[in-house]
Amino acid sequence: MWLSFLIVAAGVFMSTMDGSMVNIALPAIMDELQAPLRSTEWVVMIYLLTITATLLFWGYLADRIGRRRIYAVGMLVFALGSLACFLAPQLRWLVLARLGQALGAAMMMATGPAMVKEIFPPGQLGRGLGLIGIAVSLGLMAGPAIGGFLLDAFSWRAIFLVTVPVGLALFAPALRLLPPDRAAGWRRFDAAGAMLWLLALTAIVVALSRASAPKGAGASDLLLLAGGILILGLLVKVELLVSHPFLPLHLFREGFFSIGMASAVLSFVLLFTVLLLIPFYLDRILGLSGTHLGLVMMATPATVLVVAPIAGRLADRIGSRLLTTAGMLLSSTGLLLLANLTPGQQPWEVAWRMALMGFGQALFLSPNSASVLGGVDKHYVGTASALLATARNLGMLLGIAQAGLLFSLFFGAYSGGLDLHLFSPAHTGAFMLGLNHSLLITAGIGLAGAAISWRRESEGLEPPSGRS
Repeated sequence: MWLSFLIVAAGVFMSTMDGSMVNIALPAIMDELQAPLRSTEWVVMIYLLTITATLLFWGYLADRIGRRRIYAVGMLVFALGSLACFLAPQLRWLVLARLGQALGAAMMMATGPAMVKEIFPPGQLGRGLGLIGIAVSLGLMAGPAIGGFLLDAFSWRAIFLVTVPVGLALFAPALRLLPPDRAAGWRRFDAAGAMLWLLALTAIVVALSRASAPKGAGASDLLLLAGGILILGLLVKVELLVSHPFLPLHLFREGFFSIGMASAVLSFVLLFTVLLLIPFYLDRILGLSGTHLGLVMMATPATVLVVAPIAGRLADRIGSRLLTTAGMLLSSTGLLLLANLTPGQQPWEVAWRMALMGFGQALFLSPNSASVLGGVDKHYVGTASALLATARNLGMLLGIAQAGLLFSLFFGAYSGGLDLHLFSPAHTGAFMLGLNHSLLITAGIGLAGAAISWRRESEGLEPPSGRS
């Protein structure tokens, strides 16, 4: 049992650590490859876009051909994608390699929780999921520290090399040691829904990225954005007509479910706005080394590691409404405090603001997940779990896209039309104004998320405990 668990935990740790390392490496990638922010952010966005668009597909395929195969192949694909990232000679090749890496990560994410359920007996499932949660938190916490050290000692390429030997070494043991599972047999796959979902996400994200160019949004960008929104509308119509929809929209008719999903998206918009912009502040304005930058960025996941288990236990006692709303308000407060940073700030002054942000996130996440999963019919728990993962990744994706758009527009306006890769100390004022305005707007999004979260119970939307 424990060997199987360690294989799953290693995959979870590997993928989460990689994600947290890449964020702090973006300034170094921008410098070496001489790319503007709207292009550099695609190193992160293509990863999140791929996962968000394919997560439900891999869950479907795992049910058809077996989760063990999907998880093991995902580990191999992730390792090969990491190697391709290390070898990428140009930004376009790095983005393409990240797409391959994301396919592997999505395969592991879609099957990991189900594998834990297969590994642990029913009476120990909570223990197994809790241990996986520790692996996630440790990966998020270790990523900035390890990534910062590798940036100083070698280069940004080294952060992609770390996971290669682990993935390659565990591929064969995963196929051999993970518990076998029965394939559920083939049923009709909603290919039209999956394709519309992919097209809508891609159109919207590309439009937001293109609009962050110094010239601003053009007519083609607005048309692309409108097209993405129209495709989303078409997706809703298609999904309501098919017997086995790609997106089970009927779950969203329950108020607790739709509110949980919407607030989850907004929570990660807040978090990933900070994770994109603050490393540039620490690098460009404070001039921190990679190691010190990573230590500051550790403040958020370290706080989540401590607070999240406590928040989960509190949710069992007092419900999710108060905790999730307080979490969104604390995250918004953290953003407001980060918006007041100055060029002369000490690193510890940034770190405690990041810790407050992590406190709010931890206070929100576990109770929100408990609210959603505890309220759905037991036959849809797996689907609801996959949708929660999709909502989280969608929030990350939109957070990166809107942060890049807002900062580029404000920095360009105050610097005379420059992009961030042309930054010099003379543009410090423009940078700080861009950072300040971007974080203030995002804090407003957080307040809207708090208002949405508060509606869970005020209109009878909190699900009864243990619905089945």
